[in-house]
Amino acid sequence: MALADRFYMRDSYHPPRVTPILIGVLIVAFLLQCMLMFYGDVGVIDELGLTVAGLRQGKVWQLFTFQFLHSYPWPWHVLFNCLGLYFIGRPIEEIFGSKKFLALYLLSGTLGGLMQVAMTMLLPRHSDVPTLGASAGVCGMLAIYCTLNPMQELRTWMYFIPITIRARYLLMFVAGLSIFGTIIPFDNVAHAAHLGGILTGIAFVRWGSKFSDWLGKLQVPRRRRDEPHTLARSKPWRARAARREQAIASDEFISEKVDPILDKIAAHGLQSLTDAERKILETARKKMDKR
Repeated sequence: MALADRFYMRDSYHPPRVTPILIGVLIVAFLLQCMLMFYGDVGVIDELGLTVAGLRQGKVWQLFTFQFLHSYPWPWHVLFNCLGLYFIGRPIEEIFGSKKFLALYLLSGTLGGLMQVAMTMLLPRHSDVPTLGASAGVCGMLAIYCTLNPMQELRTWMYFIPITIRARYLLMFVAGLSIFGTIIPFDNVAHAAHLGGILTGIAFVRWGSKFSDWLGKLQVPRRRRDEPHTLARSKPWRARAARREQAIASDEFISEKVDPILDKIAAHGLQSLTDAERKILETARKKMDKR
């Protein structure tokens, strides 16, 4: 089964609830930041922006707080990040659910911040300027989406010119730009943070399910006392035959019902599914979990 199919099969549809809340939090945080910096003359950036000096002073909260600050006073930085969350965050939350989406978003931002700090310390002539913004988390979500849907055609803008590009090539372009900007900083952009978020997203898609499978094997399922013992009480050969019949039925169901839906997801994205098709995926996921 393809890499993207494994994720789609394991998780049912989840309405995106956290994404709009997160966008609202970013906008409110930006407005508060502007008011504090303009009227209060408060060192918001020094205390909450991410710097090597700040971490050396024990300000570990900067790894979290920098993700809610943006360039001041123009709103373009926060608006572009909010747009990225709106178009990329919602599909990711639909697949993985609100809790896992939020955890992945914050993890991508935190590891991206750590990479920015590490590159500032390791590479010469890198200034220790405060790192701000939700871009690392957004890049992590972009990496997850593009890795799961490599052939999906996306509409983006290049110097206000709309272009259509496949997801895999968009990810390659953003990653390449981030690598170049990490080695040779330009535009006062935290390219290393973007790169850290991208690597986190790719790593989750490539190895996240294997890690979950490994954890699942370590857990010994408990049988309820009132659970029927049909297979356990029957003869061994009958139990094996019953399991084989269940496996064959599941394989036929997947090949006849699920494979066309997965092809549709690969071609047009998760949002193209009907309610009936989502129910079929949910049924298939339950069958896969029982195997």
